Amino acid sequence: MRSHGAFMRFWYARFAATSANQMLMVAVGWQMYGLTGSAWDLGLVGLLQFAPALALVLVAGHVVDGFHRGRIIGLCMAAQVFITAVLALATLRGWASRDLLLGTSVLLGVVKAFQMPAQQSLPPLLVPTALLPRALAFASTGSQAAIVAGPAVGGFVYALGAAAVYGLCAVLFTAAAALVVGVRYVHAPRANRAVTLDTLLAGVRFVRNKPVVLGAISLDLFAVLLGGATALLPIFAKDVLFVGPWGLGLLRAAPAAGAFALSVTLTRWPITRRAGHVLLGAVALYGAATLVFGLSTSFGVSMVALVVAGAADMVSVVIRQSLVQLDTPDEMRGRVSAVNSVFIGASNQLGEFESGATAAWLGPVGSVVLGGIGTLVVAAAWMRLFPTLAKRDALVQAR
Repeated sequence: MRSHGAFMRFWYARFAATSANQMLMVAVGWQMYGLTGSAWDLGLVGLLQFAPALALVLVAGHVVDGFHRGRIIGLCMAAQVFITAVLALATLRGWASRDLLLGTSVLLGVVKAFQMPAQQSLPPLLVPTALLPRALAFASTGSQAAIVAGPAVGGFVYALGAAAVYGLCAVLFTAAAALVVGVRYVHAPRANRAVTLDTLLAGVRFVRNKPVVLGAISLDLFAVLLGGATALLPIFAKDVLFVGPWGLGLLRAAPAAGAFALSVTLTRWPITRRAGHVLLGAVALYGAATLVFGLSTSFGVSMVALVVAGAADMVSVVIRQSLVQLDTPDEMRGRVSAVNSVFIGASNQLGEFESGATAAWLGPVGSVVLGGIGTLVVAAAWMRLFPTLAKRDALVQAR
């Protein structure tokens, strides 16, 4: 990958931005729980980040297919510099509040509505098709390393106060913006076409008519929507496992540690056969590990369960991203990636809301246990609902 300079600039930019985003989520989560003590509010942060992605999906996909994807990502990074600077100033001046944190969550959601599809659809333009699965695994290696380091660093820096974390995030987003605007590739502007409902809905129609793509992205939606426990980690850290901010940082980093180890392995030995069965097996393992985490009262066992869940999720992520990008023509990648981003956002941000709402009803342990069982059911159901996905063998198919 080092011979592909543009891809490496993108890799470094994504590493810096992912590190910053993870620190930001640790700080916002801990600050929100400190202000309100409410599981519902932790879930609401996720919901408000997801809602703009859903509202802007058609517009974002059209923009990403029509403009330079690297510059779109750079503008999104610059917007996040502004957001984190406002949070740092508000915290230092003492006017940080629940409403401010929820408001900035909406702004982050708007930014990510454009950043995610641009980020997903850029790698196929930077490396040859035959190298794409390995490139995506390598990109995931950097992202997971950042997800390991980011929460841990964020948790320790939080000892200096939330403003210190927000300030560090602003610096990292600035570095990411500078890197990504330097990414060079051959950008072929799409022929000017009138913006109609037909062109806006093209990505939705494409996904609906491609069972493998629809099965892959909907699998992520339902599996992580049910099985995710990220939003509840502040509660587990404080009230179940009895560890402080440092423990929260380690818990958030644990899934990424497992994912990092698997992404390194997949970079060296990519999946070449029985991709569908491996994908569904990984989702089932993710559900089982989530179930163990929900039942655990030991910090060590909880860490191991999260590591296993992260490793299983990484296998799923690389296979799903490869299938979506390889089975989609470039002129459609922005719009298809926007649809995919909504599914990912639903599984992550909406999943956080689901976890918070369910925890308010069943308690944090009941919420996570129910989610783990639900993920196991989804893995079994998708085997029958999407047989072409389950039977998919090679990721890169002969033309």
